[in-house]
Amino acid sequence: MTTYTGGCQCGAIRFRARGMPPDSSICHCRMCQKAFGGYYAPLVSVRGMEFEWTRGQRKTFRSSNFVERGFCAGCGTPLTYEAPDGMAIAAGAFDDPSLLPPTIQWGVEGKLGFVDHLHELPAERTEADLAAGSFLHDLVSYQHPDHDTPVWPPEDRA
Repeated sequence: MTTYTGGCQCGAIRFRARGMPPDSSICHCRMCQKAFGGYYAPLVSVRGMEFEWTRGQRKTFRSSNFVERGFCAGCGTPLTYEAPDGMAIAAGAFDDPSLLPPTIQWGVEGKLGFVDHLHELPAERTEADLAAGSFLHDLVSYQHPDHDTPVWPPEDRA
């Protein structure tokens, strides 16, 4: 059985899902845009999977009469879409989101026209911005690594 792990950016919340996700999607509805602060919300359904929170507890916001949105109160990472028919996890919260490519788009009536053309934009690696943002050269990430850890933050940084 395939196991997927993930969590929030600060590491306060972690999860584990076992099995095959029924679908991975992108939702373009305005409610998802606002919940994710982005042009769309990438979500992975965990309906029918073995799912457990392995560290911390998410906070929730009731975004409608049927849906709650889970997030980390510490760093703000969007984590869940929770509806009567099941829960979906933010695709970017998985440790390896490349394993869960989207298979369907929802809420296309709210889709922003330029989204289909994002791949046409000029592209640069992060390192290319070093001249404009010299601080990047000395950047130290405090983001949780993309794997489970017994303790976070590390004791030498707590």
